Amino acid sequence: MNFEFSEDQNMIREQARGFLAKHASSEKVREILDTERRYDESLWQGIAELGWTAAAIPEAYGGLALGHLSLCVIAEELGRSLAPVPFSSSIYQVAEALLDAGTEAQKQTCLPKLATGEWIGTFACSEGNTDPLETQTVYRDGRLYGTKRPVTDGDIADIAIVTATIENQGSNSSELTLFLVHLDSAGVERQPISSLDPTRASALLSFNGVKAEPLGATGTGAAIVNRVWNRAAVLLAFEQLGGAQACLEMSRQYAMDRFAFGRPIASLQAIKHKLADMYTAIELLRSNALYAAWALSVDDDELPLAAATARVAGIQTYYQASKENMQTHGGMGFTWEFDCHLHYRRAHELALCVGNESHWKRRMVAALKETRNGF
Repeated sequence: MNFEFSEDQNMIREQARGFLAKHASSEKVREILDTERRYDESLWQGIAELGWTAAAIPEAYGGLALGHLSLCVIAEELGRSLAPVPFSSSIYQVAEALLDAGTEAQKQTCLPKLATGEWIGTFACSEGNTDPLETQTVYRDGRLYGTKRPVTDGDIADIAIVTATIENQGSNSSELTLFLVHLDSAGVERQPISSLDPTRASALLSFNGVKAEPLGATGTGAAIVNRVWNRAAVLLAFEQLGGAQACLEMSRQYAMDRFAFGRPIASLQAIKHKLADMYTAIELLRSNALYAAWALSVDDDELPLAAATARVAGIQTYYQASKENMQTHGGMGFTWEFDCHLHYRRAHELALCVGNESHWKRRMVAALKETRNGF
């Protein structure tokens, strides 16, 4: 396969890198850590004004219709800069779910506000279970009852897409269904949850008789979630690629500048091996991410396998790079003053979005079996 980003997409990358270098520096990220703010509001507004939130949303709903490949290059730069904004929840998941299964009225109501950044969205699936799609939340007589935790960006979101089963008088459907909820509705309670990465807010959401409307047909929730998560996995892999690349660049620069016994530590074999291992893992992730991006852009049948492979590689590589970055910096790498811990935090946080590594390994095995049975 011969694949590369277009000239326009690379221009978007350069614009994004320049903007984020100025407005999402490590000093800006640390401001979130040092205060009670849950995200950078001014950065979010700037991102929306540049059209990033509208990139993959069709023009009919206020978007720019630039496609998922443009979103991939934006995701990589957001990951490189550790941007403290609710981009993935709103755009990778909620906007995609609305496009996939929303009614025309739901799309017309929600997508324009997501495209302009006026609304923030979140995807509420987890209830702290091993299986992210296992739920005790129920929909009864037009209202939701249950609790979701942790919900990324749940304490700042305006709308949520929630997984639940339907319970009506005389019938009980155990099949998963999605529901759209406005989080300013009566009966919604939010409780912030402390996380390893405070720049990505998390919350516990409680629904006590909250009005909700179905998103998609009854019993199709699992299928919709799987389709949305396949797309989100590709975009998260690019975020992880950007973060891992930033870790490698930090490590290399420090190794070149730090002298021990009269020579830079970059000349030491142990450091060379660390950097080489990081580089090899990153290039493997890049290969998987690019293949997944191609499959996403053409909606190929291989997307489930490509997405799972990219997701597993992204989780493993970003964690490896963030850990080795700390090790390369030695004792200084574990201090608050150095930025190594910022990537280490984000690597762990991204590893839990849209299902953890074990979840995606199971999906990868299932996709491989299906591919083999297809021959």
